[in-house]
Amino acid sequence: MIELVNLTKRFKQIEAVKNLNLFIERGEIIGLLGPNGAGKSTAISMLSTLVEPTSGDVLFENKSIVKNPSSFRKIVGIVPQEIALYEDLSAEENLYFFGRIYHLRGKKLKQKVDEVLEQIGLTDRRKDIVKKFSGGMKRRLNIGVAMLHDPEVIIMDEPTVGIDPQSRNYILETVKRLNQERKMTVLYTSHYMEEVELLCDRIYIMDKGNLIASGTKDEIKKILSNENTISIKADRFSEGFLTALREHPSVTSVTVGEKEVLVIVPRSVRMFSEVIQIAEKHGIELHSVDNKAPTLEDVFLHLTGRALRD
Repeated sequence: MIELVNLTKRFKQIEAVKNLNLFIERGEIIGLLGPNGAGKSTAISMLSTLVEPTSGDVLFENKSIVKNPSSFRKIVGIVPQEIALYEDLSAEENLYFFGRIYHLRGKKLKQKVDEVLEQIGLTDRRKDIVKKFSGGMKRRLNIGVAMLHDPEVIIMDEPTVGIDPQSRNYILETVKRLNQERKMTVLYTSHYMEEVELLCDRIYIMDKGNLIASGTKDEIKKILSNENTISIKADRFSEGFLTALREHPSVTSVTVGEKEVLVIVPRSVRMFSEVIQIAEKHGIELHSVDNKAPTLEDVFLHLTGRALRD
């Protein structure tokens, strides 16, 4: 349905996206992941026709949307990372305003506004001014705006940032419902790996402008199939202990949490006894040392050296 072909964007001396190639099939939910500065937002801006690429192309049903963006704009909905609403207007007034931009009029516009308010759970707040809404309600209304014209494709750039768990769950259920009931194709970016695990059929991972991995969740987890993730738990970790782990010749990567350290080593290496010895040497009282099945977060750390929310 959609294909990005050697897509590149340069800003003066900075190459934000480098020869990006990916495809999206009709009806899929695709996850696009990457740490800050990976090039995700630039890629999305080119896909949504807001930014023209330096080179390469974006194809929709084998036709260039770089050369003819207007046809694609009619069938795509955008949920931007930043709230894009008029806060001095009511929820209903916002939807009527944006509906007219989509060339909806009369009974059709009223019908769509009523329908969207029902879908995003804001019917009883339709007359309320948006500035009085919680962050989660604003996010839901933002999604409602993108849905007004029944798009075939919806691009959602971190739609759950900074909201409460209840609103977040509502948005995730809305995304699943749109995909299942309307067969809507979704491109989804997030800083929450559990959202990607829940929603996405396939995943692309970017870093420093490059595409570094792609596939289903299981295929991506197999990147670490020849390695083990060891979970080390304690109340505290000294710098000496962490340095010793990082400098160990068998250790591929070390990720430090508040009370857990994750160490990735080749599957053939047995590290348990050495971890215990290093801990004893540095006076660390361990609670547990366990093998851990690889997660998407582990693969992401392995590939980029950073956590998704860094």
